[in-house]
Amino acid sequence: MDEICLRDGEDSEWRESARWLKFEEDVEDGGERWSKPYVATLSLHSLFELRSCIINGTVLLDMRANSIEEIAEMVLDHQELYSPLGDDLRKKVRETLLKQHHHQNQKKLANRLPIVRSIADMGRRASELHLDKNGQLTASQSQLAGPDGKGDISRENSAVDFSKIDLHFMKKIPPGAEACNVLVGELEFLNKPVVAFVRLSPAVLLNGLAEVPIATRFLFILLGPLGRGAQYHEIGRSIATLMTDEVFHDVAYKAKDRNDLIAGIDEFLDQVTVLPPGEWDPSIRIEPPKNVPSQEKRKKSNLLPNGLVEGEEEDEDSGHGGPELQRTGRWFGGLILDIKRKAPHYLSDYSDAISLQCVASFLFLYCACMSPVITFGGLLGEATEGRISAIESLFGASLTGIAYSLCAGQPLTILGSTGPVLVFEKILFKFCKEYGLSYLSLRTCIGLWTAFLCILLVATDASSLVCYITRFTEEAFASLICIIFIYEALEKLLHLGELYPFNKNNNLDKLTTYSCACVEPSDPTNGTVKFWEVNNITASEIYWEALEVKDCIEKRGEFVGTACGPQGPYVPDVLFWCVILFFSTVVMSAFLKEFKFSNYFPTKVRSIISDFAVFITILTMVLVDYALGIPSPKLKVPNVFKPTRDDRGWLISPLGPNPWWTAVITVIPALLCTILIFMDQQITAVIINRKENKLKKGCGYHLDLLMVGIMLGVCSVMGLPWFVAATVLSITHVNSLKLESECSAPGEQPKFLGIREQRVTGLMIFMLMGSSVFMTSVLKFIPMPVLYGVFLYMGASSLRGIQFFDRLTLFGMPGKHQPDFVYLRHVPLRKVHLFTIIQLSCLILLWVIKTSRAAIVFPMMVLALVFIRKLMDCIFTKRELSWLDDLMPESKKKKLEDAEEEEEQSILAEDEGVVQVPLGGYKGIPIINITDEMSKGSFGNTWNAND
Repeated sequence: MDEICLRDGEDSEWRESARWLKFEEDVEDGGERWSKPYVATLSLHSLFELRSCIINGTVLLDMRANSIEEIAEMVLDHQELYSPLGDDLRKKVRETLLKQHHHQNQKKLANRLPIVRSIADMGRRASELHLDKNGQLTASQSQLAGPDGKGDISRENSAVDFSKIDLHFMKKIPPGAEACNVLVGELEFLNKPVVAFVRLSPAVLLNGLAEVPIATRFLFILLGPLGRGAQYHEIGRSIATLMTDEVFHDVAYKAKDRNDLIAGIDEFLDQVTVLPPGEWDPSIRIEPPKNVPSQEKRKKSNLLPNGLVEGEEEDEDSGHGGPELQRTGRWFGGLILDIKRKAPHYLSDYSDAISLQCVASFLFLYCACMSPVITFGGLLGEATEGRISAIESLFGASLTGIAYSLCAGQPLTILGSTGPVLVFEKILFKFCKEYGLSYLSLRTCIGLWTAFLCILLVATDASSLVCYITRFTEEAFASLICIIFIYEALEKLLHLGELYPFNKNNNLDKLTTYSCACVEPSDPTNGTVKFWEVNNITASEIYWEALEVKDCIEKRGEFVGTACGPQGPYVPDVLFWCVILFFSTVVMSAFLKEFKFSNYFPTKVRSIISDFAVFITILTMVLVDYALGIPSPKLKVPNVFKPTRDDRGWLISPLGPNPWWTAVITVIPALLCTILIFMDQQITAVIINRKENKLKKGCGYHLDLLMVGIMLGVCSVMGLPWFVAATVLSITHVNSLKLESECSAPGEQPKFLGIREQRVTGLMIFMLMGSSVFMTSVLKFIPMPVLYGVFLYMGASSLRGIQFFDRLTLFGMPGKHQPDFVYLRHVPLRKVHLFTIIQLSCLILLWVIKTSRAAIVFPMMVLALVFIRKLMDCIFTKRELSWLDDLMPESKKKKLEDAEEEEEQSILAEDEGVVQVPLGGYKGIPIINITDEMSKGSFGNTWNAND
């Protein structure tokens, strides 16, 4: 918004006073800088006066002009028709409109070197702009985006001096933006106002009018007599703020006449909230909100004539009962539809991965996936006496992950190992050992049966049952997995206290007397004696005191001395340093991840730091640990690619030495495995595919299950562990690939656009994992406490957005301090608490089963959650469940039937002659003219007094 104050004998110019890109920015007193963006607050009186200006002033729609001179002539010509100024005044007003414009950035840019840039290129860019309907507009520097997507921009008179352009501000403007220039001022020679609202067609690049070279679509001119500058300023702010309004923005573009503009102002007035003057300070600047509410309901207002604004259909269903989960009734019908749905996006799944964000994602997830896979392999090796161990786990994860990333329906899902699988393997090995059966062969039979049953589920469209998994089940399952991640990270840290215990017998005065020596066992156990005999060790011939710690432990010696712990000498500093590494990793990861919301550094730098947060943290901790040289426990990766045991190969016979009937009887444990695989896979897939993530390429539940089933069979034949969707890793993967709007107005929070859907990150994670055998020289420097800290961070960050934890906090919170959650507006608090208690009870039950010997039935209990949720229909109403949870499929169907019945009843009522009184709506200017009421004020009488 540019303002001018012209008195006789003074040489004035248009000076920039405010701008709107989304929120208002003012030139601070002294004119040295722009203010911090804030939400514009307008006086109700200024809005009524603006309405009077539109009713009584000049309105020119779709004017064709190429320069400010032509616009001035056409505005003044129109003024002469209704309220002549006279030749002398007309000349002075024209000279005023053509005066030079002084921009705030000119002083700041005065000392910079000129930037040479092709004017033709700039014009070409302007003509090729993709106009975005949601790009916001503003005054003098009000940027508008055309809603029709037409790049009708005139490039005449485009001799732009780019040395005077604020390129930093230019980056904030969305592609296709157009300007609305507001010119207000007080002129000494005028005795009545000159008001004009102009819409140009095509938009024109008017040199010097705006501080950035953006085509102008709208102009609002208000020039009046001296003494009312503050009033003109407020009216200018009002029109500029209206032009940033999403609904009036559409009205301004599509208005056919003056009445449409007035209807748009009236709709805006209908939505205005008035703050009492005695309870609020107008000088307070309101901070821009984090989330701007949707304006779709306003677009359906009866106050607006049809066709002025186009609202989008709002999808009220937040569940996941889309067409991909509809039963087809044909063999492999769902799978075929999944393939048809995903095939058109397959190439883009690779091209969309060209981004630094993807590099940061797979480096982070690679480090996060490595440790659990190796740990799982180590535990499996202990349980199976080395038949399946770390190298098999690495190979299996890499093989399964690569195949899944290449062919799955939802490649954002990350595969990993699960606790129930480990419990099943332990039980199976113990059974085979007791009955003299070959463990690997029996396991292969079970795996092949499980793969067959998974493919059978795909063939029968069994994945359509996923629609019964509502938010209640999802959140209970996801919360449990997140809590387990946090619990196990802390448990592993505490376990380091056993390996590196505190020396609680310290006496500072006797530090010089502390020692720990290796000596011959005074009373060796039978196992020690046997070990010596087998290895031809003669205890009396060994000089025990000279042995190092490692040799003493190998030869079964004893440690004696005040500096000795239960398992050897006390190692100073290690446990303390591990704790520091652990919590430093958590804090630094969280801090860097949130760094993009800080006020330091440019937006791009903050974004890169945020994307690489965890990788930067791991790298920093590794370097610090290496520099200090404290012997903290490190990541151990197999360095030879061969089976752990020499008596097995990479292919396992399904029968082997086992009897033939074992191939048939193994279908029974395979049923249990199938339920485990199905529930783990599909619940995780449901969480990833929720509509909140705004996925655009569709999902593929059937295709996902098919790939998991096929690879489960392959891993069984090769004697590798089984892998299925890992909930926390998948959620973390999705969170690391969030897309936000790159171009945002000053003060505006970036908008969440969706997820970067691609296959490359998952593919790279598992390819790197497979090649880890050849990278041991680098990986051996990663301290385990750092990885434990990453686990804690992933578990804690995955809990964000889970409604269950928000509801838990309500128990200890007084009503007046409770957040304004939307479900609290529609559901009684006691019902909210009851729902939370039921969900918490289910979570505790799942935790008890998961951590007990009965973990093998864990998938059955997860399945039971669906039935528990079904029973809750008897306790809660459908309305309450629609706010607290997703509706079950039958309830959704009933809801649609009820809506149809209501529509039929309304039609019958009309046929029977029932008169329904409309709440509002009119064509043209309303009968009760607000302006007539306000004309008793100061500005409304100006036209009447001078006519």
